[in-house]
Amino acid sequence: MIKTIVSYVKEYKIYSLLCPIFVVIEITMDVLIPYLMSLIIDKGIRLGSRDDIMKYGIYLIITVVIAFLSGMISGYLATKASAGLAKNLRFAIFKNIQDFAFEDIESFSTGSLITRMTTDVQNIQASYQMANRLALRAPLLLIFAMIMSFNIHFSLSLTFMFTFPVLILGLAYIISHAHPLFVKIFKTYDDLNTMVSENLLGIRVVKSFVKEDHEIEKFHSLSKKLFRLYTKVSKLMAYAMPIMMLSTYVASLLIAYFGTGHILEGTLTTGQLVSLINYAVQIQISLMMLSFVVVQFIISRNSAERVVEVLNTKTGLDKNIDGLTEVKDGSIEFNAVCFSYLHDNSKYVLKDINFSISSGDSVGIIGPTGSSKSTLISLIPRLYDADCGVVSVGGINVKDYNLKNLRDAVSVVLQKNTLFSGSILDNLKWGDVNATLDQVQEAAKLAQAHNFIMDTENGYDTKVDRGGANFSGGQRQRLSIARSLLKNPKILILDDSTSALDNETEKKIIDGLNKFRPDLTKIIISQRINSLKNTDYILVVDKGRINKIGTHQELLDTNEIYQDIAKTQIGGDFDA
Repeated sequence: MIKTIVSYVKEYKIYSLLCPIFVVIEITMDVLIPYLMSLIIDKGIRLGSRDDIMKYGIYLIITVVIAFLSGMISGYLATKASAGLAKNLRFAIFKNIQDFAFEDIESFSTGSLITRMTTDVQNIQASYQMANRLALRAPLLLIFAMIMSFNIHFSLSLTFMFTFPVLILGLAYIISHAHPLFVKIFKTYDDLNTMVSENLLGIRVVKSFVKEDHEIEKFHSLSKKLFRLYTKVSKLMAYAMPIMMLSTYVASLLIAYFGTGHILEGTLTTGQLVSLINYAVQIQISLMMLSFVVVQFIISRNSAERVVEVLNTKTGLDKNIDGLTEVKDGSIEFNAVCFSYLHDNSKYVLKDINFSISSGDSVGIIGPTGSSKSTLISLIPRLYDADCGVVSVGGINVKDYNLKNLRDAVSVVLQKNTLFSGSILDNLKWGDVNATLDQVQEAAKLAQAHNFIMDTENGYDTKVDRGGANFSGGQRQRLSIARSLLKNPKILILDDSTSALDNETEKKIIDGLNKFRPDLTKIIISQRINSLKNTDYILVVDKGRINKIGTHQELLDTNEIYQDIAKTQIGGDFDA
């Protein structure tokens, strides 16, 4: 795990390598300061030598300046290296998520992925910064200070060793109890982020059902849980400073008490006693720094595990980089296809699917809610892979194509269409970044979007709010269809993506596609009979199986499921 995380330091490795050099210089200067102070006291003040006071005072100033500069440089290098690591980690996580199959994305919640890319990466960044400075500074300061104190007076130096057990046991208790609390904190963060994300995405539904108070209560409940957990951790961490201060004061008092006797005996000077007290404080501080490092490492260990989990999640979909790059036409064939989200043959949501579509055909798909219509068409661009059987496009197994080229040939327009911040033109050019304005306008005209675009204040340069909030549902659907047409696909799948359009506008779109894109295979999923009755034929899907295939009139005459759907729409969406 650590090896995986550190491997992302990459181009910032030089900062990590240089940082310890300046940390060593800083620590060396720090432990020299008490020694120089003892010389000023013993050789200067006690003997009344102004020259020695001046000489060792200059040495002391130089030492302090070097320590200060080394600390600044090592801090800069540690910050640069840790910030670089965080940048690379965030990029790697985001890039890997873009490669996820749908089932990979669904194995993590949206909130969890956001937390891992933000909070968890920040924790790792803080730990790596500590690893570059404090993780080296603390043990070196401990070792150097102990060497200097033992060199001054071995037996007296042993006295403050008696405070170690109190400090170490206290910190061990804090660390052991803090770890499980941090695990719970990160889980609660995931839940909170997921809840907020779902609320914002479904804010219209929340308001439609007047569930604001319910959502506020859910948020408040999670916030209180997070508050309680953080309070517990804070209480534990609050004990650390008093424990350290107690140990420091006790050590200083012991040294002062026993040191006075040694001064009277002539085996210790006043300056040496002062330096011993300073070294005792440095030793206690180094132990305290080590405790902070350990606590931060505990936090980051949980974060690192969560980040590595995402980085190590490799999509089950083979991109087939060396696969076929050209899709000959838009013909489609399903041969004995079955599929399970759990890859469990006892829980298939699609079973024994067999049908074929010729290139240029217009095909409708209808069926009761939950009959797996959307899952069926998701197998064509390999948003999911079939568990058995073969899905073919252009007479070739979809798995034999380069995944990017296959998806370029298949455009899927969903009911819940997402528009991105930017201009209308920017959004439409997602279909083809190199498209000319004429090509963009042609696609918009086919999608019946051109007129309302031109009615906006800035036409194709009109700004799109986040999620397309400044456009109606029907306008967003037409823009999404135009965007998909710009890909110049061989297959266009409209997954209930004309639900917000009136019958006349929808008919104009379909008629335009039949006239100007005759070779384009069109698959329309809808519960509206009017949307499907003019297609070449219709697939009736029920409980994950193909119930019947036929034209509108054939199904109206012979298929019970189709008849039931039609009866609910006569005089409404369906004109008999």
